[in-house]
Amino acid sequence: MKSAVLTGIRTIEIIDQPPPAPLRPTDLLLKVIRVGICGSDLHYYTQGRIGDQVVHFPYSIGHECSAVVADTGKKATRFKPGDRVVVDPAVSCGICDQCRMGHYHTCREVRFLGCPGQREGCLSEFLVMPEDCCYGAQGLNPDQAALVEPLTIGYYAVQLSGDLKGKTIGILGSGPIGLSVLLSARTAGVSAVYMTDRLEYRIHAAIQKGAAWAGNPDRTDIVREILRHEPLELDVVFECCGQQTAFEQAIQLCKPMGKIAIVGIPETDQSSFPAHDARRKGLTFINVRRQNACILPVIDLIETGRISPDFMITHRFSLDQTAKAFELLADYQDGIIKAIVELG
Repeated sequence: MKSAVLTGIRTIEIIDQPPPAPLRPTDLLLKVIRVGICGSDLHYYTQGRIGDQVVHFPYSIGHECSAVVADTGKKATRFKPGDRVVVDPAVSCGICDQCRMGHYHTCREVRFLGCPGQREGCLSEFLVMPEDCCYGAQGLNPDQAALVEPLTIGYYAVQLSGDLKGKTIGILGSGPIGLSVLLSARTAGVSAVYMTDRLEYRIHAAIQKGAAWAGNPDRTDIVREILRHEPLELDVVFECCGQQTAFEQAIQLCKPMGKIAIVGIPETDQSSFPAHDARRKGLTFINVRRQNACILPVIDLIETGRISPDFMITHRFSLDQTAKAFELLADYQDGIIKAIVELG
């Protein structure tokens, strides 16, 4: 089978690999049909690491995918060949203390697709996953099914932030994750959303999808402008770009006893914040670790039309063009928001 493999910093090659190993009884053999490229994939592409998770080349990355069932293990009974599925990239052990508490996203032995030292990624023609990691997606088109995983990050961030009905929020970073937060926040009944990004076309997308205001921090004093609209500051701020300046802006924008949800992945190993400002305001910090039990609710939101995420896909590539997709995304070229690799 053909796979896109990271063979060095900013270097991707298409190689032939042996087909997946024989199925275990509860596994599914999946024909991958769509793969979305995530910001974490870009960290591995441009830096070869996220924190202490270091790529040893060659390595296959990618974890956002939709697929069609090609074959089933003898004890896999929920699906049949031809069924379209959403794939949860996290394979949890089910027996550690975290899993027993229902914290599957912080499983001590989690094996995540495209995460160094865990599982090879999904930028391949075929993939083997446990049946428990697959969710029926017959009501979604292949693109929507591939968008479910990043949408769950935004949905989970909103859920962790409590009841947002009637609240004012900020979203710093209007890439796919920031836009995913926006879509879920609007279904939660927020009164106003204020967004930022350094790319004008993403600011436009934020406005088009319901932000009350959006601005570029390189051109506008975004704290002053947002507080001009909301002089009592914001109830919750979602930091979705992993930038130090955005972290500091979040503290300035958040009202006393408000919440800051840290969703973005920073490029550096450490971030800092003005401790006295945060302490005097009594702020609560929420670290958003992937998602937990959010796939079915997100599928339902799409199927019922309460969110329409298709607009995020701006560019499409074949598997052979994967290197071009990563290059465009890494350099923010050509108005790109979300790149999808089509395999079928």
